Amino acid sequence: MSSGRPSSNGYPANAHPVFDVDKVRADFPILHTLAHGKPLVYLDNAATTQKPRAVIDRLVRYYETENANIHRGVYELSQKATSAYESARNKVARFINAREDHELIFTRGTTEAINLVASTFARANLKPGDEIIVSAIEHHSNIVPWQIAAEATGAKIRVIPMNDAGELQLDEYAKLLGSRTKIVAVNHVSNALGTINDVPRIIDLAHGVGAKVLIDGAQWVAHHPTDVQALGCDFYCFSGHKLYGPTGIGALWGKRELLEQMPPFQGGGDMIESVTFEKTTYAGLPNKFEAGTPDISGAIGLGAAIDYVLSVGFANFIPHEDALLAHATKKLSAIPGLRIIGTAAKKAGVVSFIIEDPKISSLDIGMRLDQQGIAVRTGHHCCQPIMDRLAISSTTRASFAMYNTIGEIDALAGALGQIVEKERAKQANAGPPRDSEVVSFPDASAPSPALAAEEISTELDEFAEIFGGAMAKTEYLENELSKKLSPMPQEMRIESLRVQGCMSRVYLLARSKPGASDRIEFIGWSDSSTVSGLIVVLQRLFSGQRAADVLGFDIDAFWEKIELGKIISDKRRVGLTGMIRRIRASAEALLRGATVKTD
Repeated sequence: MSSGRPSSNGYPANAHPVFDVDKVRADFPILHTLAHGKPLVYLDNAATTQKPRAVIDRLVRYYETENANIHRGVYELSQKATSAYESARNKVARFINAREDHELIFTRGTTEAINLVASTFARANLKPGDEIIVSAIEHHSNIVPWQIAAEATGAKIRVIPMNDAGELQLDEYAKLLGSRTKIVAVNHVSNALGTINDVPRIIDLAHGVGAKVLIDGAQWVAHHPTDVQALGCDFYCFSGHKLYGPTGIGALWGKRELLEQMPPFQGGGDMIESVTFEKTTYAGLPNKFEAGTPDISGAIGLGAAIDYVLSVGFANFIPHEDALLAHATKKLSAIPGLRIIGTAAKKAGVVSFIIEDPKISSLDIGMRLDQQGIAVRTGHHCCQPIMDRLAISSTTRASFAMYNTIGEIDALAGALGQIVEKERAKQANAGPPRDSEVVSFPDASAPSPALAAEEISTELDEFAEIFGGAMAKTEYLENELSKKLSPMPQEMRIESLRVQGCMSRVYLLARSKPGASDRIEFIGWSDSSTVSGLIVVLQRLFSGQRAADVLGFDIDAFWEKIELGKIISDKRRVGLTGMIRRIRASAEALLRGATVKTD
């Protein structure tokens, strides 16, 4: 048991002597809900954590009894809101052991915090030839803002390489450092792989050449104590919603001497000292970087989330989370055909994986797990460079929080085992791959898209009536319609034909129908069975049809009629929209008399 002595951030090192996961789970209302009629198993904590009752109640109390704008109101209610907001700043500052509250800037989250530094400090200090170092395992939020800054200043981006286990190669990093290195920006923990980076060494090496260091702590702060003074970094940032707090709130910490040198990020109210048409002078820290009315309730909710985490105690739940990771790694590694992606020696509670034998797309895995009430993340996790480095398109990711249980991991492993067995049987009955078949562009399935839509809608309704609801429609797409997809050989799946925005890998080739130049036809391919079924739907609607009829068809009304929202998520509809956009663009080209390219 801990002695209860204060840690470096002023809080007890161990708030409770015993960790009781059932007691913790009781604090989270959503964990006691159902998904598709089954108990929710929430394993997407790297994307966002659920919220305890203490945070929910604090947000309600603010809006019921304290809601007012802050800082400038002379009336009591405004002063109460201001006090609650600034008290939250103090909690966050102490949580990461900042030297003073005014070094803590509230932002919308990690992304905005990084953009703030890249748009102010970087642009003010970089010149042509200077270098910004990021790592190969960064989230897009810690890549794109630096690319924008580099383009604006003439600086260059250099990348710390990773090995096959997902670990940064720090010896290579040391070689990248030099007199031109001005900024190093890395994550504390990889959201896609779970790798815990050796941040102290990264910082020390950067400071050895005079570079400033920003640490993206989004995946760290909810799982381990954070001490920015001990780390010695120059900037540290994180998001509230990954720390059991509200969405839309986060924090940037920076050393006062750097923050004072930086120009404002945005202009507006509350960030000024004086305004005339001739000149504006800016407020001091932290107001200079908090233009306009801030997310007052979000900051207060974040403060409540920090109170909650500290009441449970890092020393209590860290061993529990470590046990979850060890158990998940063991159970998933035992599933035939499953390969874990990201095997660093030091990891946080993230297990990303692919199923190679039988080959199943991450999108299909995620949808099948969802039918069992298990929530995981699929895709590239805003880390496309990682996927490119490992020569994969996506992974399925399970990520853990203090409220997850060994039983939930067993449920995940059991469901994955069943998915593998069913897919193996399905593929065995399907015969040889159709990639070797002759390419055949589908003819029109009906005299018009409208009549084709009626046929498809009737089929889906009949299948749903027999087998039960919207979930049956998903199964119809995945298991029935996907079998009817016209083949698209590997050599035709080139980058120019890839449809961007899809959660799976999708290619689509459209052309004018030979002998009927006013008609369009197309073939497509996806590594997802569900998306393959959607491509078949689009082929039945549009392939072989007149271009004018394709453009005149009300596709949105059709999606509403077949209840598409109950079949696929809004994110998957982005990819579907991309396919439709490609088809419509080809149809428009035909009407203009242009040639529709086939490569």
